[in-house]
Amino acid sequence: MSGRGAAWAAWVERLPSTLTELTGRWRLQPDGAAAHGHCSLALPVRTAADAPAVLKIGFPDTESRHEHLALRHWDGNGAARLLSADPHLRALLLERLERTDLTAVPDTEACRIVAGRYPRLHTPPVAPLRSLAALLRRRTDELARLARSTPIPRRLVEQAIGVGADLAAEGDDGARMLHGDLHYANVLASRREPWLEIDPKPLHGDPHYEIAPMLWNRWAEIAGDVRAGVHRRLRALVETAGLDEDRARAWVLVRMVHNAAMLGPETDRNWLTTCVAVAKAVRG
Repeated sequence: MSGRGAAWAAWVERLPSTLTELTGRWRLQPDGAAAHGHCSLALPVRTAADAPAVLKIGFPDTESRHEHLALRHWDGNGAARLLSADPHLRALLLERLERTDLTAVPDTEACRIVAGRYPRLHTPPVAPLRSLAALLRRRTDELARLARSTPIPRRLVEQAIGVGADLAAEGDDGARMLHGDLHYANVLASRREPWLEIDPKPLHGDPHYEIAPMLWNRWAEIAGDVRAGVHRRLRALVETAGLDEDRARAWVLVRMVHNAAMLGPETDRNWLTTCVAVAKAVRG
């Protein structure tokens, strides 16, 4: 078993005792069936004041390490409100939102909704969030060492190396706090506001980095005409948010090639195809 596999198994084994500890400490009562994502468990609960909430316990990965800091900083402004947190256990007690998300909204309209909310989330960063510039330098170096046998068009790899090096050279000047994983399923309906964001993987950097997940998610809807679908979504995002389209294209290209390059030996061919198709579509 790999190191991550062993860590995952240990985390799953600890979940029952972790839930027992947290529900007791925070005086919570289960209030429905638990749900799970790729690396977290979410249990509907009621607080000691009989308010609806959600207890979320996440797998201790690097990307979500500072989730509690971002949610505390936003303080409910555009995102789910954080009620309590135990960073050591990766546990968050959050206001409960509705189950409806933006996958139920036509994709272009959903892009406009998300882009209209960027300014509320893209605030001055708080320490010690991950640096996008540092992450980009590391991944650009990894791309430069990528074997030529890797099933990614070499022209895309070389372009991503060049563009990534230029973007990384800018450092973190003008950096803003970023959600990091903002897509249709991470925007939920709410009674407090029409829509609120959940599940940030926060870092600080260029807001144009934020766009790519809105292009690769809900893939089946644009797979018949990738170029047209990607361009339609991209225009809706950059025009609504007032971002620079060329810079957005550059970040999407880099992010998609990085995603493709991080695939392991048991590569998901469909995901690889998606990454390459989006990268090609934004080249021009």
